[in-house]
Amino acid sequence: MGKQKQQVISRFFAPKPNPSSQSPSPSQSPFPNPPKISATVSFSPSKRSKTLEKTLSLTPPPSKKPKTLPPPPPPPSSLNQRFLQKLLEPSPSSSSPCATTATATANAKYTPLEQQVLDLKSRYPDVLLMVEVGYRYRFFGPDAETAAKVLGIQAHVDHSFLTASIPTFRLQFHIRRLVTAGYKVGVVKQTETATIKSHGSNRAGPFARGLSALYTRATLEAAAEEVGGGGDGGNYLVCVVEKGALVENRDCGVECNFDVKVGLIGVEISTGEFMYGEFNDGVTRAVLESVVLSLAPAEILLGEPVSAQTEKLLLAYAGPSSNVRVERASGDSFKDGGALAEVMSLYENISEDVMKLEPHSQNAETSKEEKHLLGIEVLKNNSDGSENGSLLQSMNHTLTAFGSRLLRHWVTHPLCDRNSISARLDAVSEIAESMGPCRVSQDVVILDEEGSCSPITQSEVDYLLSSVLTTLGRSPDIQRGITRIFHRTATPVEFISVIHAILSAGKQLQQLHIEDQDNDWIVPGKTVQSSLLRRLILTASSSTITSHGVKLLSALNKEAATQGDLQNLFIASNGQFPEVARGQIAVQIASEKLDLLIGLYRKQLGMHNLEFMSVSGSTHLIELASDVRVPSNWAKVNSTKKTIRYHPPEVITALDGLSLAKEELLVACRATWDNFLLGFGRYYAEFQAAVQALAALDCLHSLAVLSRNQNYVRPVLLDDDEPGQIQICSGRHPVLESILQENFVPNDTNLHLDGEYCQIITGPNMGGKSCYIRQVALIAIMAQVGSFVPASSAKFHVLDGIYTRIGASDSIQRGMSTFFEELSEASHILHNCTSRSLVIIDELGRGTSTHDGVAIAYATLHHLINQKKCMVLFVTHYPKIMAIKDDFPGSVGAYHVSYLTPQKNPKLSISKSDPGVDNLDRGDVTFLYKVVPGMADKSFGLNVARLAQLPPSCIARASVMAAKLEAEVSTRVGVRLAQKVFPETLVCTEENLEEVNLPNQPEFSDGEQLRSSSVDGEGASEELVRAYHALFSCLQSALDGTNPTNSLLSLKESLKLAVRMVDDNRQFELSDW
Repeated sequence: MGKQKQQVISRFFAPKPNPSSQSPSPSQSPFPNPPKISATVSFSPSKRSKTLEKTLSLTPPPSKKPKTLPPPPPPPSSLNQRFLQKLLEPSPSSSSPCATTATATANAKYTPLEQQVLDLKSRYPDVLLMVEVGYRYRFFGPDAETAAKVLGIQAHVDHSFLTASIPTFRLQFHIRRLVTAGYKVGVVKQTETATIKSHGSNRAGPFARGLSALYTRATLEAAAEEVGGGGDGGNYLVCVVEKGALVENRDCGVECNFDVKVGLIGVEISTGEFMYGEFNDGVTRAVLESVVLSLAPAEILLGEPVSAQTEKLLLAYAGPSSNVRVERASGDSFKDGGALAEVMSLYENISEDVMKLEPHSQNAETSKEEKHLLGIEVLKNNSDGSENGSLLQSMNHTLTAFGSRLLRHWVTHPLCDRNSISARLDAVSEIAESMGPCRVSQDVVILDEEGSCSPITQSEVDYLLSSVLTTLGRSPDIQRGITRIFHRTATPVEFISVIHAILSAGKQLQQLHIEDQDNDWIVPGKTVQSSLLRRLILTASSSTITSHGVKLLSALNKEAATQGDLQNLFIASNGQFPEVARGQIAVQIASEKLDLLIGLYRKQLGMHNLEFMSVSGSTHLIELASDVRVPSNWAKVNSTKKTIRYHPPEVITALDGLSLAKEELLVACRATWDNFLLGFGRYYAEFQAAVQALAALDCLHSLAVLSRNQNYVRPVLLDDDEPGQIQICSGRHPVLESILQENFVPNDTNLHLDGEYCQIITGPNMGGKSCYIRQVALIAIMAQVGSFVPASSAKFHVLDGIYTRIGASDSIQRGMSTFFEELSEASHILHNCTSRSLVIIDELGRGTSTHDGVAIAYATLHHLINQKKCMVLFVTHYPKIMAIKDDFPGSVGAYHVSYLTPQKNPKLSISKSDPGVDNLDRGDVTFLYKVVPGMADKSFGLNVARLAQLPPSCIARASVMAAKLEAEVSTRVGVRLAQKVFPETLVCTEENLEEVNLPNQPEFSDGEQLRSSSVDGEGASEELVRAYHALFSCLQSALDGTNPTNSLLSLKESLKLAVRMVDDNRQFELSDW
């Protein structure tokens, strides 16, 4: 190569005169004070690859050689890491490698703090460390550069590394910012104080430090409140691993990972919830996608290696806008039960009830994929993705955060056990009844403390529940609070508030005397009839929990906890907390010893009124006049014009001893607090069960409020031995009804597996078809959640699954088109639905040509009716789908959403200037939103075009084209039918039609339809024969091309006759269309 190019880096430093001619010894310093250093960087391509391998990390080289230039050794001096990498590259004029190594070794020296940081970084290389140094937390090296960029703070060079810092009181704020940015943040705290260090063996070394906390997006909410935990949303940490392709699918002609076994576990650390699952999945990863969308994890752990499809799905979910953190781990950690053994080892000494793993697929819950929830807007609306306008938002009247989370779980996991649903309905019904006027229960009496009888009114149940839940809503999130207590991250004040809130709720619920009634103490009747309500109230107000809570609170000083005084937190009595008791005695002795010194100084100075005083945090000062002579070994602390304050040597020694005793007491208190929280683990399962019971009571109370406010009715659940059916009278959409109030039009739904179990719904665009089918799905979900439903009456058979195919979307990141997404969802439905399922499909087959779309929609519906025999609501604009009624008579019904149009006989117009164009398919359509039997004859697509404000010229051209196509269809059908009915009078054939220059587009996807029924020429009435003769005569005149004007007039007259025949229910034969 030629001569290497050199460049002087002078962003912060001045260049040296001749860098190549100087080679000073380490002892000589050619730089003035302050030093001005220049660095010559070689941009040799051969050296650049070597330079890039040398990154500025906190891990020192094996030989601990310095990260400095050859002589003289300048410190790193740039904020940019790439600049630092190039700065470390030796110039070609440097001395030999041996000399360089020797010089660097001689000058390499890390401070004790830097060496500590290097050791910590080598143990936690992927963690952004915040190191406590005095009253600040410091970042080092690349961590400092990251913190400066994210937090907007200044970074600078200090000794060997780049550094930045924040004050200790802003720790929680900056931790949340770094975690939100996607980093794993570790807090390194000093494990010893200055006083203890000065009396220990490490007095000459640095403070001992260790990693005290580790925060990520999934663990932040489980942290102590000082870090800002406590949000309402879920923060699942989900781990995903794959076992590989199944053997039976390896030779299927598709890639080997067409079908894989996926293992998944999700942990909500802030609430203590676990979920696990192992399942086979296809190439689209539909099951994995459903689970991920259901859990909405804040963090994903990928066990490598994973297939390309799985990785693409998860990375697409964790896109830049999602703020979901993804971390990778070696798959070796998950082999041979290694991960399971690691987890179970943490719970060896804990009760079995603490860790309750919930399998992903449970027989007690209705199968309902999360992707299907999006179409019917169960959790979020489809406009802006918020909860406004969703089913959850309309049903959520909970008063607590943990109750709201449980209700979300109930809505997304409806029950499919009839007894469980009935138990919830009984509880909701009883609470709703208690909300009415105060009524005395059936001779129910309760003996008060004085022995007198007092009636228990039925409304007391609602009053107590409302009071308890309102109080809990104003308290901290007790579910996350007890989880933080279990993880030993709770503060004393949080511990007291959480336990006190649980005890207060339990004591209020004990006023219902459920426990006494269960012991048959009261014979005449019971205050609460519902078995589920009684069980929940008993669990929440258990006397065992009350005794445990009182015992725990009796050991703590509430005032000290409120003030953050850890030294006086524990009430050391009856032999409790011996370490704290010994520390308190030591502090008391040291304090008394210090106070006794005042007598010595009174005698020494001859001042009987001499007292110790405190000024500006300095205690045990002796204040004397400035002219008073004192021993020379007395230390002067501060002074005024007339007085001087001293610390005698005995006081200094005693103060040092008192400070040491207090520090040792503080250490003992911290250890005792940690052990105290550890001991809470014995009661964690009981307290967790009580919180879950309170959350369930909140959900039931919410459903009762909903049913009472909205005038909902209780659904009737049919026995399992009865055939599946859905009977809804005057059903209403639960969300739209709250918006439209009395203007909402209710609809009936009748599906029965022994009768008509499939409805094909047609109708105009924006006429209410989708609203109707979503309404049925939402009512079914509400019923199986245990809620009353918006209808005048409802009768259900318990469904094992609700499957929907609604809306259109694509996934460009995964290479999936809109049509492929539709067919993937349809495939999932066909493979998983059963005869006990409800299937809702909206306009399947829109994303392809008319022939393919009709064929796929027809075949899908045929498969559902013939093989699955499940209840189906099928919305379509394809008229040919109606032919399936002939294959399944009595099982399939045709329905449409009714409407009114003032124009019954629109005139056909070919010219844009013809005023008939404005009269065709005008927007004067009145939607009645009532689902009635029959098939709609138009879809009114041009009406939607006008509402969307397409240009008038575009709409006019579309009207003309629609008229031409409709006329062509009418002509072809009429000619074919004429040949069948009157073959001897009509000579027009298919060849004649080809001579007419009309567009050859007989297929329509917008639903231009002809109502038809088979017609027999021999059995037709005379009136029908005359009508046909008139129609065919007009058609013959229209096909005569000698006079275009006459042909057009004949065609218009033919259209009038055809429309009149349709209105009189004399229909063409659809099978010949």
